[in-house]
Amino acid sequence: MGMYRGRWVLLLAVLAGGLMWGDASWAQDAADVEAAAEDAVAAVEEAVAEVGEAAEEEAYVFDWETADLSEAMFTVNNLWVMIAGCMVFIMHLGFACVESGLTRAKNTVNILFKNMSIVMIGIVMYGVCGWLIMYPGDEFNVVQDVFSFGFGIGAGGAYYSDGYDYAGISPDYYEGNYTVWTDFFFQAMFAATCCTIVSGAVAGRIKLLPFLIFCVLFAGILYPATGSWEWGGGWLDDRDFADFAGSSLVHAVGGFGALAGALILGPRLGKYAADGTVQPIPGHSMPLVCIGVFLLWFGWFGFNGGSELSAFAPGVSYVLVTTTMAACGGGMAAAAVSWVLGGKPDLTMGLNGILAGLVGVTAGPDTCTWIEALLGVGAVSGVIVYFSVLMFDKLKIDDPVGAISVHGVCGVYGTLCVAIWGDMSMFGIQLIGTLAISATAFVFALIVFGILKATVGIRVSEEEEVEGLDLGEHDMSAYPDFQQTFIKSYHAREI
Repeated sequence: MGMYRGRWVLLLAVLAGGLMWGDASWAQDAADVEAAAEDAVAAVEEAVAEVGEAAEEEAYVFDWETADLSEAMFTVNNLWVMIAGCMVFIMHLGFACVESGLTRAKNTVNILFKNMSIVMIGIVMYGVCGWLIMYPGDEFNVVQDVFSFGFGIGAGGAYYSDGYDYAGISPDYYEGNYTVWTDFFFQAMFAATCCTIVSGAVAGRIKLLPFLIFCVLFAGILYPATGSWEWGGGWLDDRDFADFAGSSLVHAVGGFGALAGALILGPRLGKYAADGTVQPIPGHSMPLVCIGVFLLWFGWFGFNGGSELSAFAPGVSYVLVTTTMAACGGGMAAAAVSWVLGGKPDLTMGLNGILAGLVGVTAGPDTCTWIEALLGVGAVSGVIVYFSVLMFDKLKIDDPVGAISVHGVCGVYGTLCVAIWGDMSMFGIQLIGTLAISATAFVFALIVFGILKATVGIRVSEEEEVEGLDLGEHDMSAYPDFQQTFIKSYHAREI
């Protein structure tokens, strides 16, 4: 505004000078002409000076380096990252809703029990060993002191009582952004996500105990091991691989673990006819699916926004916008493709398109423009997920919720988008990194599921699958007033 005000003053000064000059020449008085000219020049100089001051005001840039905001920002950064961690935690409720809604009512209790257990297993295993596996470098040895029992977890209350002299809870930790407890809390919320993704792909036919054993190993060993390659300063980090919040390190890990599980288990009964045609098995509650997707979308603001690892306003606000745009692009594109090619708009495809866009942008929400996030990342991910779901059905790989396509395939694409919509010189390392992470997760899951299948078995009997895992595994029913089978009749062998 100062610049524009200065321009108006300059224009008025010139006009005033012209009028003075005209009046003087009309009077033919040389002295008056000279005085008028001097007044005009003075007015112009004053206006120019005002314009210069306004330009300096507009060019001013706040200097974060010299500003004395360290203590305040330490508190604000901690608060934001902790809130973001809580938002990531609520995503597990979203996963539970999506998975249960997209599968049969007779398996709802089983799915909810798995999702409840996964959260607890993931967080505890991250404390027991995952944290130290993911961050093994010397700069993180402070955590080994905090979790003092040698396995990664211990009593940290003593450190709190020592006050702020301990480096882990003072601004001396991680460049003054947050405490070690904030760091662990936020990171632990991610640990269970990879197992939740696998849960959706194996729903409706896997035994409960073998699956939980798999989760202990997958969340406690595989996830932090591959995460250390980038986030722990490993070989991918040394080669400038970029994965901002985990398109590969979280989602592709879960997606390709899900692929291994689906292959080992085989499809649900009745999914594919003898002639090879696909027999859709519709989910029992679309409202639950919709609620779940919107909970996940909300949680993703913490997933990506918190991965800024500070409350730095320019960074967080930009990441939230690109994250939102990618979700919109993915949902609209998937819905549109299903409408054009399928004849009717498919709600499940639209909702999975939203998740596909979110997975895609997670690797680089800080590098793409909002237009690129909307179209190049989000919309393309939405189209990819539609055709990927159809492809896996044609291959007779049964994935009830589309987890392999949403998290695995779109996780790989999103990681490549960092180069495609950023610096193409990074394409080689992005490709190598995402393939290495995905392949490792696939092979690890294949081995673990294979061993469990050969020892304790991983698939329920045909009778139990037909009746439902709620009764067979839990002696419960999610909707006893609406379902035709009841626990008493089941145990009495009347059904």
